[in-house]
Amino acid sequence: MRALVFTGPGQMELRDEPLPEPGADEVLVTVEASGICGSELHGFRSVGMRKPPLIMGHEFAGRTPDDTRVVVNPLHTCGRCPACRAGRTPVCRNRQLLGVHRAGGFAEQVAVPAGSLHALPDGLDWTAAALIEPLANAVHAWRLAAPGPAGRAATAEAAATASTAATAGTAGAGGGSGAAVAGAAIAPVTPASAALPSASTVSAASAPPPPQPTGPIAILGAGAIGLVCLLVARHRGATDVVVADPSPQRRAIAEALGAETVADLTSYGPASGFDIVFDAVGVPATRAASLERLAPAGTALWLGLAAAEATVDGNDIVRSEKRVLGSFAYSDADFSEAVALAASVDLDWATPVPMSRAHTTFMELAGGRTDIIKAVLRREED
Repeated sequence: MRALVFTGPGQMELRDEPLPEPGADEVLVTVEASGICGSELHGFRSVGMRKPPLIMGHEFAGRTPDDTRVVVNPLHTCGRCPACRAGRTPVCRNRQLLGVHRAGGFAEQVAVPAGSLHALPDGLDWTAAALIEPLANAVHAWRLAAPGPAGRAATAEAAATASTAATAGTAGAGGGSGAAVAGAAIAPVTPASAALPSASTVSAASAPPPPQPTGPIAILGAGAIGLVCLLVARHRGATDVVVADPSPQRRAIAEALGAETVADLTSYGPASGFDIVFDAVGVPATRAASLERLAPAGTALWLGLAAAEATVDGNDIVRSEKRVLGSFAYSDADFSEAVALAASVDLDWATPVPMSRAHTTFMELAGGRTDIIKAVLRREED
């Protein structure tokens, strides 16, 4: 099979790889679409969590051997550590991610734990399906930052679900992050569709809390993560949302999705500041801006991972009682909610790329190409 492989610092190679052999409780998925994440464009520059040779890719969807259309939750947690038992699975100390710790979706086929599979909503196209994983990140970020009872209720629900799963023994080292939501793991000999939650079941079980009134919200960055944060905020009832990005093309897409936009947030917005600021970039300048433009007692939610450094005014944080929260990945409930949400929000802004151009496009994006907001590698017919 063809695969885009991380072969060394700054090196990617499109080459033939052996077909994967599914292990116990794994399913072989034919990958139809796999998104290129900004974390991969940064991560391939050195050897860190990703050890070459590695097939990267953690945002992907495809078909099971019985032709069920699925999206894969790539995050796998232990279900036993204190974080998991408290319902905070994204910060599981034993977590592993497909495409980071083991082979992922930059290939024509991949073996995944059966508990990771979620049935796709009817009618959702493959390119949009690859955006469910980024969408789950935004669902989780909103859950952390949500005003009032919506955020508290969702966090309490996640903790209760994790506690029940741990007591029942459904979340184990070999299980997927989605196992507690999807139910019993699917053995390879069982038709995948028999154990997957249907779209209607997912929608009912993962219905978002009712819209909550919010004050002004700002989002720094109109890349893929910034745009899905916008979609979730709007879906949850936020009406006053400003997206800041220097790119006119990206601002135009954010405007089409319902935001007011500006090139620079430094001197823009209400004099009192924004109630919530999402930093979807993650460089020192945006982290500082997220706090400078934040209202007293507001929340700065950091999702971006472009740099490790941050320079902020600590005294202002103390005197204005500002909150800074990191947001990484998603819980089981977040991912299931993103699956249900994908059919009702506009995900028609990604760019499909044939697998034959995977290497070229990846290296162009890593080199600074900006006209593509989200590239999604697509399987080509034989």
